[in-house]
Formats: sequence, C-alpha cells, structure tokens
Amino acid sequence: MGSYTLDFQDTATAFADKSDSELKEKYRLFKILNSPFLNNLGTRAATFALSLGLPVKGLIKSTIYEQFCGGETIEECSGTVDRLGRSGIGSILDYSVEGKSTEEDFERTKNEIIRTVEHAKDDPNIPFAVFKMSGVAPLGTLEKMSNKKRLDAKGQAKCERIHNRVNEICEFAHSIGQPIFIDAEETWIQDAIDRLATEMMEKYNRDSVIVYNTIQLYRKDRLAFLKQARRRAHDERYFYGVKLVRGAYMEKERERASELGYESPIQDDKAGTDRDFDAAVEYCVRHLDDVSFVAGTHNEKSTQKLVGLMQDKQILPSHPRIHFSQLYGMSDNLSYVLAKHGYNVSKYVPYGPVADAVPYLVRRAEENTSVAGQVSRELVLIETELKRRGAY
Repeated sequence: MGSYTLDFQDTATAFADKSDSELKEKYRLFKILNSPFLNNLGTRAATFALSLGLPVKGLIKSTIYEQFCGGETIEECSGTVDRLGRSGIGSILDYSVEGKSTEEDFERTKNEIIRTVEHAKDDPNIPFAVFKMSGVAPLGTLEKMSNKKRLDAKGQAKCERIHNRVNEICEFAHSIGQPIFIDAEETWIQDAIDRLATEMMEKYNRDSVIVYNTIQLYRKDRLAFLKQARRRAHDERYFYGVKLVRGAYMEKERERASELGYESPIQDDKAGTDRDFDAAVEYCVRHLDDVSFVAGTHNEKSTQKLVGLMQDKQILPSHPRIHFSQLYGMSDNLSYVLAKHGYNVSKYVPYGPVADAVPYLVRRAEENTSVAGQVSRELVLIETELKRRGAY
C-alpha cells in the first residue's frame, strides 16, 4: 500500500462553504443527535406531533430537515445542488417518500423518479439518479417474491405492475444515457430487488453502465454475492454497476432474526463488515474493465484505503468508473477533501414533503446514535473549525 494519504482533518476545506452561523447551527443539531435521550425524545415527539396534525412542520424543516434534506421539491433542491457543485461535489437527488401502500402512490412515486432522471440529465452537477424499490412496490408482494411464494392472480397482477414500473424507470434512464442506482433494503425483500436489478442490468447495461445495484456488506453473504453477480455479468456480456455500502438496517435485521428465531444475516462485529467492505472495493478495482462502482462510505479508513489503492495502481482520481459518495449533511470532511483533490464524489440529497421525509430523518437520527463515534467525530470537526475561525 502506498503512503499517499489525504488530510481528512482539513476542516478549512470541509466547511469552506459554511458561514459561522450555519456551522453553529450544525453543531447544535449534532449535539442533540449525540445524546441518545434527546435524540429519542425528539424523533418520537416529531412523529407524534405530525400524526396529530400539530403545526411542527416549520420547526422540523428549519432544523433537522434542513441539515439532511435538499428541499421539498426537485426545484427547491437547486440551491443545494449548485452550492455542492461549486466545490466539485455532485448531487444525487433521492425522493425520500417511504411507507406508501396504494397503487396511486406507487405510480406517483414512479413518475417523480422519472422526473429526477430527466432533471439529472440536464444538470452536470447530478451524476446519478436513484430509487428505492419499496417506493414503487408493496412490501408484502416484494416479500412473497423474495420467498419465491406462489402468487395468486391478484399477487401476479401486482408483481407485473412492479416489473412494469421498474422497467419504465430504467428504460427511460437508458434512453437518455442517465445512470441510476437501485437502493438496497431489508433482507426479507432484497432477493426480489436483486433479481429485478439483475434483469435491468442485463437489458440496459450492454454498452455502458446505466443500472447499478446496491450491496450492503454488513451482510455475511454479500461479498460472495458480489463476485457471483460480477461473473454472471462477465459471462452474459453486460457491464456490472454496483454501489457498495456497509448497510442501514442493522438493529431492525437483528431484532427480526431474534424474534423469528433464525440466524442473523448481519456480520457478528464491525470488523467483519469493514473487512468485507474493503475486500469488495479491492475486488471492483481489480475488475475495472467490466465494473463501475461507487464506494458509499462515511468511514475514513476505507476512503483512505481506496485512495491509496488508486494511487498504487496509477488510476487517475477522475477515473469514470470509480466514485465516492456520502450522505448530505454528514462527513463533509471526506466529500470536500476528495473533491478538492479531483476525485469523483457526490452527496445523496434526499428531498420530499417534510411529513413524508420524517421516516428517513428518524432513521438518520437512530443511525447516528448507533454508529459508534460518527456523531462525536462530526462534533469534533465542527468544533475544530469554529476554533480555527475564532468563532467558538
């Protein structure tokens, strides 16, 4: 491994586009997120208040929503997209409406996703589009499909409609040459997602990578799945697109496994997840001739490792088949420093009506307290920068 490293403690670069008051606001918010009690109290109160129709939308929008979301509509995100773009960071507009259940809702979400694909095509600052399968499909049907259960006529019709929606999105993305991610979700619906994603790749990745599947490496079986999926793409002569992440549903997965009495699909410890994530990155780098990948990580060591690997193999920072990605509002030290040194990096920018985005925000808040030290690191960096500016 080469000695080439980036200075991810460079807070002047990380927060260059934040004013003192914006930085102080961010500090206050992360301070709340860092307290499990306040965090829990806040997220429960927000969900409860919204369910009662209390007028808390403005408060949520001006605090946690503003930190982690780009706006309520595609148009409202333009300021965020431009601001990130000025620092050389791309945006991935993620329509964060979850938990819908009617066919009308699924159609509406599909149409909105197609709008984000179209919008991305016209904006050089938006390298990818993205969607969640659960946004366009009923969870129950995805679960039955994943368990390979026989579907009755009604289930078959739902399955067909899911297939048509997914195909419509990917076909449109292909027709305008706009790459798109299909996000990973819970294990009990992931098999259906993988099969649909594979079918879309077979169909639309013949000349270049349009469709990317997502692999969560906190699962014990995913490194093997990655290799098998890449080999299949190679044999069937299509390009393989993949976004590598550690994973977002750990507590939920472990709880369900324990409740239903099956072995947890999640790695026994963080070291196992880190090991498989880094191995997956190395595998993709080895197969760059037919793989395009995105390292979606907030982990400094993994980011540094990929930078070093690229340096060792004399791969240019701007290589079109290697991208880095972080969530909007987090790990600016990684995103901004990578961009400054010419690496392809983008932020996931969630958007959607405040009330609809609350499940996403609750998950972010829960994730922040469960990811050991992540919020503390954010706080230390913000504090360092405020002191450097003499604004602490």
